[in-house]
Amino acid sequence: MLKSLTPERSGGFLPLEHYAAIGEGRSVALIGADGSIDWWCAPDMDSPPLFNRLHDADGGRFSLSPTQPFSIERQYCEDSNVLETIFITETGTARVTESINSGAGGRLPWCELARRIEGLSGFVDFEIVISPICAQGEVRRVNHPNAAIRYIGDLTTTFCHPDAVSIVEDADKITRARYNAEAGSRVCIAYLVADKVPLAIPSLSEIDARIDFSNDEWRRWSQKLSYEGPFRSDFVRCALSLKFLLYSKTGAIAAAATSGLPERIGGDKNYDYRYAWIRDAAYTIKAFLRAGALSEAIAAFGWLIRTIDEDGPTPSVVYTLSGGEVPDEEIIKVPGYKGSTPVRTGNRAKSQVQLSCYGDLLETAALFADMGHVLDPATARLVERLANQVVDRWQEKDSGLWELEEQQHYTFSKIGCWLALDRAARLARGGHIGGDADRWETESRNIRDWIDANCWSQHRGAYTFFAGTEKLDAALLLTTRFGFEHEDRLRRTRDAIHQELAVGPLLYRYSGASEEEGAFVACSCWLVEAFAFLGNVDQADELLRDLLKPLGNNFGILPEQIDPSSGAGLGNLPQGLSHLTLLHAIYSLQENQ
Repeated sequence: MLKSLTPERSGGFLPLEHYAAIGEGRSVALIGADGSIDWWCAPDMDSPPLFNRLHDADGGRFSLSPTQPFSIERQYCEDSNVLETIFITETGTARVTESINSGAGGRLPWCELARRIEGLSGFVDFEIVISPICAQGEVRRVNHPNAAIRYIGDLTTTFCHPDAVSIVEDADKITRARYNAEAGSRVCIAYLVADKVPLAIPSLSEIDARIDFSNDEWRRWSQKLSYEGPFRSDFVRCALSLKFLLYSKTGAIAAAATSGLPERIGGDKNYDYRYAWIRDAAYTIKAFLRAGALSEAIAAFGWLIRTIDEDGPTPSVVYTLSGGEVPDEEIIKVPGYKGSTPVRTGNRAKSQVQLSCYGDLLETAALFADMGHVLDPATARLVERLANQVVDRWQEKDSGLWELEEQQHYTFSKIGCWLALDRAARLARGGHIGGDADRWETESRNIRDWIDANCWSQHRGAYTFFAGTEKLDAALLLTTRFGFEHEDRLRRTRDAIHQELAVGPLLYRYSGASEEEGAFVACSCWLVEAFAFLGNVDQADELLRDLLKPLGNNFGILPEQIDPSSGAGLGNLPQGLSHLTLLHAIYSLQENQ
């Protein structure tokens, strides 16, 4: 629980760690500690935003806040993604329960953002403001015979409320209302969105009941997760946050639910992460498999295989959530979070080469087979084809895991190629795929020899960022789980990275990164894994406990990065890579006891 926080906006912006999230597998809304929904892309995660106060202090919002000064206590319902906030004022207390609802058949044909208000003691006077932005198109308010409607481009939207909620202003682009929550009172309000289909107008009692139904569904899902260790509560919250990013319409996994949030305040690294990266999808599938969330793993793996198979001879780095080509990068004319510009949509990584993706894909297939599942013929053929591509391509330069403009022989990329062929040979020898296991095994040894000859620094006593440099790369910590360790080289690399790139339990991505961005949450989790997989489980346990302290500042909704000096969140959120690596870090302690 987040206790007795008095939310304050600086220049109109809340700290990123003061946001919670709600979602239903199609869209994700971010709710500030002051009761303002400042981000919601509807009907889909990758739609233009309806509410966008993250990029513009005067941007669109759906706020529900007391008119008096207040503090809050906030928590998710147990094992659920339904959010509860208690507002505390001088005159009384009230509880707000919030959900993007699901129905008995799963995702509803419309988006249903519901907020239940209950008076607990005294009275709390609330102001409600709904101010959508016109990123979807022109905003038109219409007094329809059945409801007050706003058309926003092709979207049909309405604000559902009982008579007890008094409308103060209802113009084209803004609705203001008031509600006095007295002890024992209870009302439900909701914002409904339909995209190019008729909009159903359910009763408020139905909407209210679906809050409880959605809560029960989240709990049923989380209670089936397989982890029962000492970090159970952190594990469940992390898995629930990761579930936000599984796009239920296709099975794609979004890298994050937001766009354009800065990796450094005032900096220009403000990217759109509402797309599906092969790397993140593969890591997430492995996390779901380990957690016992088999349906989600199958859906995501199936989407990944189909998308790559249909794309062409070689896989792209990143796809849209529907499996298409990512649009070209564009600049959006908004002030940016705390003045951080430019704010981008699209992503230029779509044109890059990342050879480590081959390792991600083939290790996922190998893990799937190792757990007793069956690769279908189409998947087996694709895996064989990708393995043969690695033989032909591993000596190329690429942009590396970190998608840098400078192409190099990145060490992590080469180890990814070694991993791909090592797993391909194992799959072939186990009868899961066809192909020449001897050829793949021989070439994997050639790759390892090349890495040792070109990417090992005697001076640093470590593998370096890329061939010919003395810089270090924290991504190499991830390789400790691959079985690449020999001659104590990964252990020595881990120690060098820990010494140079760590600030307490937090890690920067690579040498020099501290000058341009915050510490990278995933790298901190990989450090925990590196200690666990290399036999130092007690140190890994201690490091994880230290890491959970700054991560706990973010209410279970992890950003991409954290400023080590202040603990402030940076980058897009909820960030899939942060959540899935924390899941793997927790599992690494259990696996290496």
